[in-house]
Amino acid sequence: MTSTLQPATTTEAVKRPGRWLALSVLVLAVLLVAVDATVLGLATPYISEDLKPSGTQLLWIGDVYSFVIAGLLVSMGSLGDRIGRKRILLVGATAFGAISVLNAYATTPELMILARALLGVAGATLMPATLALIRNLFHDPRERSLAVGIWGATASAGTAVGPIAGGFLLEHFWWGSVFLINLPLMAVLVLLGSKLLPESRNPSPGPWDLVSVTLSLVGMIGLVYAVKEAAAHGFTWTTLAAGLLGAAALYGFVRRQLTLPSPLLDMRLFRNRGFSGAVLADLLTILGLSGLVFFLSQFLQLVQGRGPFEAGLAELPAAVGAVVAGLIAGRAARRFSVRAVVSGGLAAIGLALAALTVIDRSTGYPLLGAALLVVGVGAGFSFTVTSDVILGSVPKEQAGAASAVSETAYELGAALGIAVLGSIVTGVYRDFTGPAGTPAEAHESLGGAVEAAAGLPADTSEALLEAARQSFVDGLALASGAGAAVLLTAAVAAWFLLRGQRLDSAA
Repeated sequence: MTSTLQPATTTEAVKRPGRWLALSVLVLAVLLVAVDATVLGLATPYISEDLKPSGTQLLWIGDVYSFVIAGLLVSMGSLGDRIGRKRILLVGATAFGAISVLNAYATTPELMILARALLGVAGATLMPATLALIRNLFHDPRERSLAVGIWGATASAGTAVGPIAGGFLLEHFWWGSVFLINLPLMAVLVLLGSKLLPESRNPSPGPWDLVSVTLSLVGMIGLVYAVKEAAAHGFTWTTLAAGLLGAAALYGFVRRQLTLPSPLLDMRLFRNRGFSGAVLADLLTILGLSGLVFFLSQFLQLVQGRGPFEAGLAELPAAVGAVVAGLIAGRAARRFSVRAVVSGGLAAIGLALAALTVIDRSTGYPLLGAALLVVGVGAGFSFTVTSDVILGSVPKEQAGAASAVSETAYELGAALGIAVLGSIVTGVYRDFTGPAGTPAEAHESLGGAVEAAAGLPADTSEALLEAARQSFVDGLALASGAGAAVLLTAAVAAWFLLRGQRLDSAA
């Protein structure tokens, strides 16, 4: 099989005609995923009030998508290398749109969790295919850097468009409408993609090993579930069993990849220090940011009293910063160095999160907006450059599997971040002392407290909301501090692991 230890060359092919038009289709897929991720956070207070999930169910709604997608990304990326990246992208986009309808019309917390899990299966086909197709469309390193920057900038733009469009829909329609905005994007993607995207695949891929697929899925879900449950409820025999099962399955997965003639994932990739450093940086970045990302909309709406549309606008600086930084990140990394740009971006995010540890109910928007802008700039620089490093570390035949590793780090970081940092927020929140007669559901989530307060006498309602909101803010501030520590640690790790790493400048 082709070795992945050598960097990809720049003489693989001449510049492909129509590559920029094809890129416009790929960024639609990125937009599809980004919009869905952001509207879930915005709709969470409404889902909480309507479906009345427990605190644990609410966390599952938030992170089951990441659990499933993290377990399947490598398998789906490898499948795309085998059957064709265009084919798997179009099938996945169609499924993503169809399952979004199930999300929109979920009537119970259990059905919503199932819908998010199925969406994870579809989502696992999209992101690896887009990056792999970019790797095969753009052979010139500088063009590829720009294409990756546009890819990342579109994801950031989606995080801006999602809250604004979702906020408008939430103010005028029911919460399920925010999931239906995936449908027109999906339709355009499938229509244009079938015409504009070239097919690409590994010409000698070997069989798709179902045993490896199963081991990867069981391992990821078992391990992340164990971390989530331990963070929320402490160590139990069930938690320990899940963790051991997950660890054993992942060990079996690695051992099997080392012995298969055509593995789903070539484990020799991780001997490349640049590849490993970029993957670790992505994982830690998302882990540290997830607490803020998941709970920010609840803070803006249920604590500060903003409407959904206004809350979406309030989050805009992060997306603007990420778009601008993403478009110039490749040039900056060549001008300075990969490790300077990545480590600097991660440190900036860490300092912004540290600034949010002083947040309270009356915090003005200038502090929040400035912190979000810095977070966006730091993320735009770091994510764009690490994606470029990962794509440049492998031959184009294995771009799908390598891209899947990057996306797995992203999704695993999100799942662990929501589990660990989210549990900090919910753990602090549940301990608030409410007035006599406070319903039990008020301690499950802030949305539950808002709904419970509506049925209480005015004085009791005001006291309940005061205590609940203050406790929620205390938890969010503590989670921001923990996230800052993670990001600053990631900055130091990236500085050493990416030492000597350079982006190829050859034409």
